Amino acid sequence: MASDDDFELYETEADKVKAATTAASAAAADIEGGDNSTHVAGAQLRSYLERIERMEEEKAAIAADIREIYAEAKGNGFDTKIVRAVVKIRKQDANEREEQRALTELYLSAIGLN
Repeated sequence: MASDDDFELYETEADKVKAATTAASAAAADIEGGDNSTHVAGAQLRSYLERIERMEEEKAAIAADIREIYAEAKGNGFDTKIVRAVVKIRKQDANEREEQRALTELYLSAIGLN
């Protein structure tokens, strides 16, 4: 595989890109070429990568939708910091919530705020 030092021999960015593309093509040929097991491993890897990329796209879309919901809540007068805290609390089971509440009360009491 080519290192950054290998690309210092090139004078223009276009030459660097061409060299990098050639190196990437050679690496891809190594994965796909040769014996059948290497070809299968390359195809399997490509499948994993494509699935991950699709899920990343979906995750980004969902994150954008969630941001829109928080913006809508803010537009209707809700404090989004508190809304986020409530969402976090709702994710916890009852025992976890009770433990956190008790510790919060204990800590507040220890510093004289309770």
